[in-house]
Amino acid sequence: MSETVLPNAEQTSAPEASQTSSTPARRSGNGVALLALLLGAAGVAIGGWGAWQVRQLQGSEQGQGEHLQALNQRADALQQREQQLTAQLASLPAASELEDRRRLVAQLQGDQQRLNQRLETALGESRKEWRLAEAEHLLRLATLRLSALQDITSAKALVQGADEILREQSDPGAFAAREQLARSLATLDSTQQPDRTGLFLKLAAQREQVQQLSAQSPEFDSKADAMGALTADGDGASRWSQWWAEISKYFQIEFDADDNVRPLLSGQSLNQLRLALSLTIEQAQWAALNGEAKVYAQALDDARSVLLANFNPDNAQSKAMLDSLNQLAEQPVSVVTPDLSESLAAVQAYIQRRHLPAEAEGAKP
Repeated sequence: MSETVLPNAEQTSAPEASQTSSTPARRSGNGVALLALLLGAAGVAIGGWGAWQVRQLQGSEQGQGEHLQALNQRADALQQREQQLTAQLASLPAASELEDRRRLVAQLQGDQQRLNQRLETALGESRKEWRLAEAEHLLRLATLRLSALQDITSAKALVQGADEILREQSDPGAFAAREQLARSLATLDSTQQPDRTGLFLKLAAQREQVQQLSAQSPEFDSKADAMGALTADGDGASRWSQWWAEISKYFQIEFDADDNVRPLLSGQSLNQLRLALSLTIEQAQWAALNGEAKVYAQALDDARSVLLANFNPDNAQSKAMLDSLNQLAEQPVSVVTPDLSESLAAVQAYIQRRHLPAEAEGAKP
């Protein structure tokens, strides 16, 4: 019985042992596959990293190559510059020659400074001569203004300019000339300048008023009322007296008139008289501007004669114009101008005295 039982036990234990042995073997196979997979992944990662490193090295080598090429170009440029500097240094003169040139430049600068000083001295003297010639010219202009235009104001300004030039000379020798100029200025200050421009404008205003002058029509009323009273018969018939009073305003017959009877001015005659009066006033304007006293007085006399002879003096416009012409006739238009010949002679004598030393030095051998 025991023998039969033992084999059964062995048979039952054999399958269990096979099952237990197959389980570790299966587990070991899975671990190997997982290990192989990990090793493959690691190999792929290592291969990719290696490829990336190779690419980085290639890029770095290319950049270093370009940098090396740029350095080579700069080295070539520096070498060419060195060659140029060497050629320039070779073309420079020697130290002794440079010293000679420096000495020549210093000598040239000294000669130039001396020449500039001489030129400034000569120009200073020439400028003084020019200014003195200008003073003489100013005095000649002042004399011309006085003789031609009787312009006291302009002549005074010109003489003052000549005196200012002599003052700038700072020369005691100009004392006599300046003294004579001071006398001329005092004479000019005491001479009154006529207001010719004002006279011209006032006469122009009177010329404008000429066109507004008109003749005053007379009315005869001396005996009109007496004639009307004689013709009235007292019974209310006054038409004849009214008609006679109206018509007597326009004409009247007087057989015993002692005064000269002047006809009324017509339109054409009035315009001619206005033109004649305007022309005489215009002539007075011309005489006022040119300082012609005789022409001015004669023109105003003619204007007043035309006004009194042909226009009613009782008219307000005629009376106002007559008063204005009388006032304008009293205004001076000319003046006795002073003589500047002595001042001009004094300045010319001073200029000649300044030239005498220079001529004496030029005459010396």
